[in-house]
Amino acid sequence: MSLPDWALRRIGKLNVPIYRLTRGRVMGRVGRTPVLLITTTGRKSGEPRTAPVLYLADGGRLLVIGSNAGNDRAPAWALNLLANPEAAVEVRAERRDVRARVAEGEEREELWRKMNEQYAGFDDYRNKTARDIRLFVLERR
Repeated sequence: MSLPDWALRRIGKLNVPIYRLTRGRVMGRVGRTPVLLITTTGRKSGEPRTAPVLYLADGGRLLVIGSNAGNDRAPAWALNLLANPEAAVEVRAERRDVRARVAEGEEREELWRKMNEQYAGFDDYRNKTARDIRLFVLERR
């Protein structure tokens, strides 16, 4: 059973300061899958918004999926990236500026497979919702 939107938001708000304080040693993994913090610009507020997100390092780029645990609404950070692809990520103690793009077609299928091998829940999330779950490629700016 997945958590509802409101519970995910509350956990995220708790996760961010703990992750930063411990440089990702606490709340920096879900099982064997690492977590990063992504800071986007709020599409409505224009304010910085930070959220914890599962990721996969793929060469010099990072992969993230806007699954929102299969809830019907996409996570705010994913909608923010669609409105403004410039963002920053924190991976443990390292901070870097990134530019996001949505993976599509064969690339998306290959990257989805890689992500799902690391965290098998993504296929479950995709099956739970009718919405298109976006996979983002984050490349260093």
